[in-house]
Amino acid sequence: MIEPDLSGRVALVTGSARGLGRSIALACAEAGAAVAVHYNTSEAAAVATAEEARERGAPAATAVGADVTDPSSVDAAFDAVAEELGAVDVLVNNVGDFAPEHWEAMSVATWDRVLETNLKGTYLCTRRALPAMREAEWGRVVNVGYAGSDRALANPKNLPYFIAKTGVLMFTRAVARDTTDDGVTVNAVSPYVVESSDEFPDEAPRGRWATFEDVRQAVLFFLDEGSAYLSGENVEIDGGWLPERL
Repeated sequence: MIEPDLSGRVALVTGSARGLGRSIALACAEAGAAVAVHYNTSEAAAVATAEEARERGAPAATAVGADVTDPSSVDAAFDAVAEELGAVDVLVNNVGDFAPEHWEAMSVATWDRVLETNLKGTYLCTRRALPAMREAEWGRVVNVGYAGSDRALANPKNLPYFIAKTGVLMFTRAVARDTTDDGVTVNAVSPYVVESSDEFPDEAPRGRWATFEDVRQAVLFFLDEGSAYLSGENVEIDGGWLPERL
């Protein structure tokens, strides 16, 4: 088990009221970080996650609402976190959205929503977090991608999601090149299917889909001091299976 020491750090995990984001936020709490649990509409779930984060060892935790596609909303959220917990040292861009529709049948509004939530949200949150990280000469950004994006694999269904996640990897590597002198690392973890109830025995590698624990261990690896020289990297969490067909 990877157990980084995040004592004295402030971690913001986007989309962490439930699911994978919640698991990552609680892992940061267990590592000693103060935790900001981000939500857009699920305030009650975010408040409950923040309470559990305190129970798991976070010295402080708060729920913070924001529309990650809106620059003013992102700024307000970061200001609120800084006022209550301190400047963000660890940013995990986990929030995402998808639409399993064929691209020709998809509305323009849905296309825009999926692209903006996954890609623009990552851009806005990272842009807001970096100045304080650079000033502190320490910071960790971990972006959640999608397995297969490195090879630009896509499907006519859910197409804006695949486009956005490929963009997230490009963004990760570009920002990593901008932070080589700052003590800041920027990396990505890219799962395939995580804790799905769907049964595809011919497709699931190792007889199962990835768990939240599989993914959060990869995130914790990039938060640990032992990975301080790694930046611009992407870890695919797919059990060794290369998704040649999506």
